Amino acid sequence: MKRLLAVLGILCLGWMTAAGRAAEPPATNAPAADLAAIQGRWRLTAGERDGAAFTPEFMTNSTRVATGNQTTVTIRGQLIMKARFTLNPAKRPKEIDYDVSGGPYSGAIQWGIYEITGDEVKFCFSTPGEKRPANFKTKKGDGKTVSVWTREKPATP
Repeated sequence: MKRLLAVLGILCLGWMTAAGRAAEPPATNAPAADLAAIQGRWRLTAGERDGAAFTPEFMTNSTRVATGNQTTVTIRGQLIMKARFTLNPAKRPKEIDYDVSGGPYSGAIQWGIYEITGDEVKFCFSTPGEKRPANFKTKKGDGKTVSVWTREKPATP
């Protein structure tokens, strides 16, 4: 349980509260293609924090479900975040903003970047109070988290 809480704390360091961050311009609505591409159930397949890779145990039973402009993230079966999201694919890298409504950081705003390639989506978020990440790289002490999710295929009968 202690280990799970520590890991959850590391993941949640990417959350930014609206009061603790200078205002950023709101992202525009995503074109239908990006919004459609991010829909569905995803499983965590890779990631790192501060240059250290996630362990296989951490990724077990870790999912992200997107329906419309809402997402729910569970890590090892525990709710980490429920949020409304806004995509801005016109930016490079593409931007994603979360308005968190459930989980340990309910009420927080999280700023990040994303990249969708077929059935894989990659996100990067910075530590609260830091600028939005400019790339998908982390290094020791930088406070960035990168996560890679693979779309789950429906079971065939």
